[in-house]
Amino acid sequence: MSINTDVDSFLNKNSSKSFEINYKHHIIFWVIYFIFNSLRYSNIHQDFMLSLRMNLIGFPIHMAIAYFNVYYLMPKFVFKKKYISYTFLVIATLFLMLLVKYSLTYYFIGPNVWPEGPEELKGLTLNYATTMMVGELYVSSFVAAIKLTIDWLKEHSKLHELEKRQLSTELRFLRSQVSPHFFFNTLNNIYSLTLEKSDKAPEVILKLSELMRYLLYATKKNKQDLKSELDCIQNYLDLERLRFDESLNINISISGDLEGKRISPMLLIPVIENCFKHGASKNIGDMVIDIDVKVSEDLLHFKVSNTIPEQSADSLIPIRSGGIGLSNLKKRLELGYKKEDYHLSIYEKDNMFNVILKLKV
Repeated sequence: MSINTDVDSFLNKNSSKSFEINYKHHIIFWVIYFIFNSLRYSNIHQDFMLSLRMNLIGFPIHMAIAYFNVYYLMPKFVFKKKYISYTFLVIATLFLMLLVKYSLTYYFIGPNVWPEGPEELKGLTLNYATTMMVGELYVSSFVAAIKLTIDWLKEHSKLHELEKRQLSTELRFLRSQVSPHFFFNTLNNIYSLTLEKSDKAPEVILKLSELMRYLLYATKKNKQDLKSELDCIQNYLDLERLRFDESLNINISISGDLEGKRISPMLLIPVIENCFKHGASKNIGDMVIDIDVKVSEDLLHFKVSNTIPEQSADSLIPIRSGGIGLSNLKKRLELGYKKEDYHLSIYEKDNMFNVILKLKV
């Protein structure tokens, strides 16, 4: 499944879900508002039935104007910056509402069309019209404010979820990044061994198979056993040894309790790969790689040092000690760990390139 398809599916799913939730929320909102208004006017006029009849007339008008505003007028005019047209249509809608409410009150309540007003009123006046229109504008604006707030929260939630999905996708991509040159070189070595009918060929194929299996399945997990990660590194080193024979000296030390310690998969491999990509493969003389792994309580101390390559006299291209692998590591740490949970140090000393990672496991 592509990333775009995954995102579209997520948006469609959440869209239908939010509609269902909104439908329930709307009912709850209007029921509470109706009860509140009925009790409020009943307390003022000491007549619950009058208050109930007034609200039964007023509430359908409130709802009609509110929904007409937020679902038609605002999307069609405000969001398209047609403010003059929007203002004119709002005033026209409020005036039409005034006539409808006046007529309904006259026929269903009585000649006094403003029973909640300061005095008895049997006709349209400027004060009555202004009060009714401002009141409806208040209700409509209140509903619009709620709608805009809810929409903003939903969009914010969607963006947050999409960011998480993009970060997850980026993490999976970074985890799977092992140089294709490594696999080509290993396959070439296997080919050479098979031509020589060497007994090493089956063992090399098995190690490559284990490494590829780890790359395929371990990268789908957020955390992997530290021991499995170190086994992967060991397979990687064994395969690289075939390329360099006696010119490569690898010293690896592992100490501490590895049981129950977990780490982001493929986090340490880029550091090892960097030793070969920018170290051993460009080195004219002998190459030394020192790997020291210590686990103390919940802290992993991972140090890798490699000989800085000797540059030949006729080479005009400067040799870099670090590259994409270490950038990968930094990005992985930023995305997968809190700042206080790790410390990464990269430096050169005594013709050795050193990477030290302290990580909470």
